Amino acid sequence: MDLKAYLKNRSAMVDQALDRWLPTEDFLPHSLHQAMRYSVFAGGKRLRPILMIAACEAVGGSAQQVMHAACALEMIHTYSLVHDDLPAMDDDDFRRGQQTNHKVYGEATAILAGDALLTEAFRLLADAEANKSAPPKTVLRVIELVARFAGSHGMVGGQVVDMESEGKEIDFPTLEYIHTHKTGGLILASVQVGALLGGGDEEQFAALTRFGGAAGLAFQIADDILDVVGDQAELGKDVGSDQARGKATYPALLGLAEARQRADELCDLAVESLNPLGSAAETLQVLARYIVDRNS
Repeated sequence: MDLKAYLKNRSAMVDQALDRWLPTEDFLPHSLHQAMRYSVFAGGKRLRPILMIAACEAVGGSAQQVMHAACALEMIHTYSLVHDDLPAMDDDDFRRGQQTNHKVYGEATAILAGDALLTEAFRLLADAEANKSAPPKTVLRVIELVARFAGSHGMVGGQVVDMESEGKEIDFPTLEYIHTHKTGGLILASVQVGALLGGGDEEQFAALTRFGGAAGLAFQIADDILDVVGDQAELGKDVGSDQARGKATYPALLGLAEARQRADELCDLAVESLNPLGSAAETLQVLARYIVDRNS
């Protein structure tokens, strides 16, 4: 398959939907809506929405069945980046090659823009019109699943342990907890939601769950490696920032070579997990390798 064309097409679909569902600057409060849109449309690979769409397609569904949920996941991801960049956390000046939200709109508006994106995401997940083709029980399951992976048992919990671990020597289970919760959780949620809203059966859901767990961890290990060897212009942010802050990463704990080996092993595991889906999962197989081999 032509991965580049697929990514371009699905990313454009997601951007069009985000533009349609996000409040515009014409509505009060103007500055808040401007700040929300600034970070959402500051770039990014749209990986989580694309994984959700690909998972939905792998079980026989269509992109339109999950587009609202795909946009909701991107809003949650963006809110996490806005808050992650704040002075109270990573204190970053640039994100995706542009000034971070708080540098443009101030800390207070950045905090509220993140809050609003998170809230808007759950409004969208519960939207009756967007969910008209899904059984009510499935919609409830999707909302509960996303909330779990986004909150204290998922992304937020991982962020807290990540901050608490800065400058400390930690063991491997703690490192894996950080990565599987802070980053891996939303990637796992993406493919699980795709399976649910696409009408997948329990076997398909289980296969995609295994895939999402392995792919999510591989993604974060690849991110750790890029912070060591990546190109700043490609990444759109400073390289070496993890080491400067004493963050817990795979290269720091295991070394670069072993970190790369672990990412490759997880990629192989992710691809193998898709065997029950057959050729319908080809796109996800290619995406798994892209996650590990990307340069930004």
